[in-house]
Amino acid sequence: MPELPEVEVTRRGIAPELVGRRVSGGMARAAKLRYPLNPQLPRQLKGKTLLGIARRGKYLLLDFGSGSLLIHLGMSGSLRLLPSGSAPIKHDHFDLEFGDRLLRLHDPRRFGAVLWLARRDLAKHPLLAGLGMEPLDDEFTPRWLFAATRGRNTPIKPLLMDSHLVVGVGNIYAAESLFRARIDPRTPAGRIALKRLERLVPALRATLEAAIAAGGSSLRDFIHSDGGSGYFQQQYYVYGRTGEPCRVCGKAIRSLRQGQRASFFCPQCQRA
Repeated sequence: MPELPEVEVTRRGIAPELVGRRVSGGMARAAKLRYPLNPQLPRQLKGKTLLGIARRGKYLLLDFGSGSLLIHLGMSGSLRLLPSGSAPIKHDHFDLEFGDRLLRLHDPRRFGAVLWLARRDLAKHPLLAGLGMEPLDDEFTPRWLFAATRGRNTPIKPLLMDSHLVVGVGNIYAAESLFRARIDPRTPAGRIALKRLERLVPALRATLEAAIAAGGSSLRDFIHSDGGSGYFQQQYYVYGRTGEPCRVCGKAIRSLRQGQRASFFCPQCQRA
């Protein structure tokens, strides 16, 4: 599933091309993705100017003034920028035209979403209202995370992936951040001292920023808005490297299951 870096890479790719332009047309080709897809959306947006594109967690918010178009890439989706009039292929479910430019959602599994949210409903919409802290915001500090995790016996890795606490941190980036911070993914969050969180917060920021700089991770279906691929997977220390030598100490990387997800760690570098 595209995580925060992939969604941010997408945002940065389409914003310079589309912000300030008017919608000239479009098409919805599916009746339903994760939620019903309103076939009248392109017509309703025609003539509106795109004022900005924001990201909240793994959601993109295209601001048209009176409201925002929420787009989620689901498990296998991507947004492409194409010349207007480009013929659709299988799984191309939604288009918005901006003159000679076309924004197209490709979603083979149909787990994505395209929803119109009126401005007055934006903050309280169920998909957005319960979201936690943005890990790249200044407010995400070691002391904030220390206070938020006291009394929590949940292991630190699944807690980092809980969008009610911190948004946008999926399996890959939680594993890589914990390696950089030298913290075992099984450690109960409430037992991690402030001093160790002072390693974890910068490690999480650095991991996400490095992933954004590398264009995200293209493991299966994710591609950039220009059709290119990310290459952060070439920098992984632990994710997907079970049995391979740790790049730091040489010990074999181990894996385990946490919350039905695979966790990868170095038993030497990451101590509970």
